[in-house]
Amino acid sequence: MADDGSAQTTAIWPLPKFHFQVKWDDTELAFQEVSGLDIESEPLEYRAGNNPVFSKIKMPGMIKYSNITMKKGVFVKDNALFDWFAEIKMNVIKRKAITISLLDEAQAPTMVWKVQNAFPIKVTGTDLKAEGNEVAVESIEIAHEGFVIENA
Repeated sequence: MADDGSAQTTAIWPLPKFHFQVKWDDTELAFQEVSGLDIESEPLEYRAGNNPVFSKIKMPGMIKYSNITMKKGVFVKDNALFDWFAEIKMNVIKRKAITISLLDEAQAPTMVWKVQNAFPIKVTGTDLKAEGNEVAVESIEIAHEGFVIENA
């Protein structure tokens, strides 16, 4: 008898990336794409003058987070991205906590990125094309002070 897949565990398959949710404050926004969930450690190089080996050693240094870019469709009377960006006044901006959740088929979060102290640095409106046949898409790029990853 052929295996119908019902005996397989969820650990066999990697998670699909197309079902996700983005919340900032208590508002959920429908984004088409989220990118930039990167973290890296900048290496420090050091060499003592009396070291008999003529090479540097490397140590982990400061942690660096990439900016997060989110893209969404343009909707009538939905200016949430531009409104948040318009709040920037001489180094004063309302920073927000953003939660990005990868969801399973039951809408439950399986992996959650909690972004800390996010603020917009760039908002890009849609391009316009008379002969185009695409959906109007706008994007926001946000800087932040780190994130933590939680697995459900």
